[in-house]
Amino acid sequence: MTEQFPKQTIESLWAPWRVEYFQAEHRSGVDFLSEAAASSDDAAHFVVARRPTAFLVMNKYPYSAGHLMAVPCRKVVKMSEVTEDEILDLWRLSAHAQRLLEIAVKAQGFNIGWNLGKASGAGVEDHLHIHIVPRWVGDSNFIAVVGGTRIIPEGLMPLYDRLVAIDRELNFS
Repeated sequence: MTEQFPKQTIESLWAPWRVEYFQAEHRSGVDFLSEAAASSDDAAHFVVARRPTAFLVMNKYPYSAGHLMAVPCRKVVKMSEVTEDEILDLWRLSAHAQRLLEIAVKAQGFNIGWNLGKASGAGVEDHLHIHIVPRWVGDSNFIAVVGGTRIIPEGLMPLYDRLVAIDRELNFS
C-alpha cells in the first residue's frame, strides 16, 4: 500500500516538556523585556547574564533549543539610538552566548542578527534585541521542511539551569 501525500490522518509527536509553554502565564501587551531588565528575579524571566547596560535572556518561544537574546536594559527602538556602552555590552553578551551554547547544547554554528521593525519579522518592535540562535549540521530536516514543524528537544527550565551554571563557571562579569 502506498502512502498518500498529504496524509489523511494526523500523527502525534510526544513532547511532555511543552507543558512549560502552555502553563505559562500569557499576558498580551506586557513589555516582558523591560520587566526582565528591571527585575532582580533573573530565573523568573530566564535572564542568564547581565552587563551594566544589557542582559542575556532565553527566548521563551525559541527557533531552536538555546535561542538567546541580548537586550539593552533601556527600551531602544532604532540602532542609531544605542549608546557606545550598550553596543559594547550587547557585543560581549552575544560572544558570551556563543560560548555558553557551545558548551551547553554543543552548538556547531550560529545565526546571529537583528529583526528591526514589523516588516523584518520582529516579534517585539519597540525594544530591539539581538537573536543568538544555535545551529547544528543537519538540523534542518524533513520535519521542518516538509512538515512545517519544529522540535525543541528540551524544556526551558532545565536548559536555563544549565546555562546559568555554565555562566557561573565561566565567571562572566
